[in-house]
Amino acid sequence: MAWYAYCIGEKQAFPELARHRKPIPLESVHGVSGNQVFLYPASDLAIVVSEHNPAETMNQKAGVDHARVIADCFKHSTVLPFRFGTVFQDDEFLRKSIRSNQKQFQGNLERLHGKTEMHLKIYVDACCKDQLDSMGKMDKHLPLEGVGKEYLSNLRENATRQRERQTRARAVSFQMHRMFSPLDEEVSCRLTESGKMLLDIAHLIDRKCVERYQNKYATTSAMMRECQMQLSGPWPPYHFVHRLTRPNHAPAHAPAATAPKSMPALVEPVLAAV
Repeated sequence: MAWYAYCIGEKQAFPELARHRKPIPLESVHGVSGNQVFLYPASDLAIVVSEHNPAETMNQKAGVDHARVIADCFKHSTVLPFRFGTVFQDDEFLRKSIRSNQKQFQGNLERLHGKTEMHLKIYVDACCKDQLDSMGKMDKHLPLEGVGKEYLSNLRENATRQRERQTRARAVSFQMHRMFSPLDEEVSCRLTESGKMLLDIAHLIDRKCVERYQNKYATTSAMMRECQMQLSGPWPPYHFVHRLTRPNHAPAHAPAATAPKSMPALVEPVLAAV
């Protein structure tokens, strides 16, 4: 029987597993394609899975169902999410993969125990639209003898704008770190088509500090009126699961859909470095 995998949790967080050595249903929780979700015991770990038919289509709804099951489990346990579309071919494949990576899994669960992820998106004006449209472009109507000079001038201007954006991004990122004081953080930055700079920030915090974090966000967004800020969470710590070694298993099929844009990227705990 093939198993569709959602996440790895702490066995002690599910008391019903204490008396069982075989998979047991996770009551009232259904996953991809409406299939019953099971707790699969593996030493001190609980693998959250459901039966899988390789003919099933992985669509957008399946991605939402995948995230929902992880969120349900996160209410009870620290979790290490599997990437959407991860399938173990049979029981032996599942047991072998978990057994070979058990030390890393347990280490990650201990490191992330009692922690959660908050997700900030910050839009900052970087340059005007006219400047954005001209970046990296040459006037095709220039005489040939002037093209080289114009090209070099554009390169210099682009480099200057890039340095300015990077400086601004670092300043805002540092300000967010100082104000929110996370345990850990992941930051990415990109330029949007509208000319705004988007800072995507994931903060790792103690679960007991979520309300304090939300209050700090309300204060910060009121102070930084020049920035448009969005907050989501608490989430399972998707961005903070260590990327380990390439898994001994491979998905039975490539994922047919990606997760919704409002949902953080799913992280597979048995990972190759990306």
